[in-house]
Amino acid sequence: MKDLTQGSATKTILAMAIPVAAGMIFQTLYLLVDLYFVAALGEDSVAGVGTAGTLLFIIMALTQVLGVSAVALISQAVGRKDPDHANLVFNQSLVLSAVCAVITLLGGYLLAESYLSSITADEAALREGLIFLYWFLPGMALQFASMAMASSLRATGIVKPAMVIQALTVVLNIILAPILIAGWGPGPALGVLGAGLASSISITIGVGLLTLYFLKLEKYVSFEPALWRPRFDIWRKMLDIGLPAGGEMLLLFVYFSAVYWLIQDFGAPAQAGFSIGGRIMQSIFMPTMAIAFAVGPIIGQNFGAGKFDRVRDTFSSGIILSSIVMLIITVIMQWRPEVLMMIFTDDTEVMEVGVVFLQLISLNFIAQGIVFTCSGVFQGLGNTRPALLSSGVRILIFVPLTVYLRYQPDFSINMVWYVSISSVTAQAIVSFLLVRREFIRKLTVSDDSQYLVDNP
Repeated sequence: MKDLTQGSATKTILAMAIPVAAGMIFQTLYLLVDLYFVAALGEDSVAGVGTAGTLLFIIMALTQVLGVSAVALISQAVGRKDPDHANLVFNQSLVLSAVCAVITLLGGYLLAESYLSSITADEAALREGLIFLYWFLPGMALQFASMAMASSLRATGIVKPAMVIQALTVVLNIILAPILIAGWGPGPALGVLGAGLASSISITIGVGLLTLYFLKLEKYVSFEPALWRPRFDIWRKMLDIGLPAGGEMLLLFVYFSAVYWLIQDFGAPAQAGFSIGGRIMQSIFMPTMAIAFAVGPIIGQNFGAGKFDRVRDTFSSGIILSSIVMLIITVIMQWRPEVLMMIFTDDTEVMEVGVVFLQLISLNFIAQGIVFTCSGVFQGLGNTRPALLSSGVRILIFVPLTVYLRYQPDFSINMVWYVSISSVTAQAIVSFLLVRREFIRKLTVSDDSQYLVDNP
């Protein structure tokens, strides 16, 4: 366990964020390596994997329920010096991860075809997407256990073991991708099936390594079979915090699904261009997401310990750091986005869509960084409903307006990106104001309460 209530807020964020960012960089390599070999299969494969990838947001939403609630409850317990409660929450998160894994497998295999056929009109892309998804589903199911363990470690201030294990799994995936996708070596080229299989194998081994770490090295929170009997009071607390965060991710799923639906009439090249551009965007967001991931447990521990000035300082430092990072990324995207696109495609139509997407959408990157940081604050305070509210504002702006524009005679794909910029900017403003409101409500009330305790 690491005490996050001491020292400079900025230095503490960086000390947490750098290992997290390193892990995310490896995750970025994993995404880009897969994309590189899938892109070599053609635009139908890229479009199919891209549309199937939208279902990842559902999985990410469910993992967020576990991860966010574990970080909030365990970090606050650490701040209160209550290891027994921290351990109880950890073990209950493992039970919930098993339940979610079963739901993922059943829902994925039963409903995937109906969903994918609703957002793509291209039969070849649909076929490729289904093949990829069916072989990736086991890995997606195991993500819940991985999230429960990694988030619990992060809540206690420990981030390096999860980063190292993530790096090892990425290296394994990088090795497996060309073997299984492209047929390097004696085996056959499996195409998108190989992409899904390589991911599932890598995730399985990663979960195994995390399990070994907890069995052999971790002391603050640990596997306790006696605590695996369902505790519905703990589940209620976890769901109260986690469901709004999961809802926030589901709204991202709505956003990406809406985009694929909006651009389907422009054909597979448009969907492939957006798919590649979207993957690149997700990858370059990793540093500022790492900052947000660091902010959450730092605020949680300090809120639990009653150090409210440090909560405010952590928020300010997080906003400054994320804005600096996003400004740098914005400049790069305005300058030469085609350099990144060229790695994955030489198709002129696909390239054009992806380049324009990255140039335009980068105009909201600073706003997106503010959104990420505010979400980390909400998680640390144990109230994620404001994050869901701000995401709802984004969707309420984006979906109705783009649906209206789609049926106009001069509708173009760039209109989708302009509306997206506006909606994210509005979300950032709302998120910032909601953080200010939470500080007034929780920190002021808590300060007053502490004053009454100290001065009866």
